[in-house]
Amino acid sequence: MGNGGHMMGYGYGGGWMWLIILVLVGIGVYFLLRVSKSKGSDVSNIETPLDILKKRYASGEIDTEEFERKKKDLEL
Repeated sequence: MGNGGHMMGYGYGGGWMWLIILVLVGIGVYFLLRVSKSKGSDVSNIETPLDILKKRYASGEIDTEEFERKKKDLEL
């Protein structure tokens, strides 16, 4: 026992401690990636002003002249 009495020279807990640490780190990375993906998906659901204008035109809320005028304003 020239290694201080520790199991197989791995220190406290042996190789199992490293396995547990790696599993915990893996779980942490998994949850971080999952959270970042859910935040990214919210951005794609946001309507642009042009999308809103097109919906208003399609529903008959505004006429063609007003649609074209507002569309030009948005393009500036």
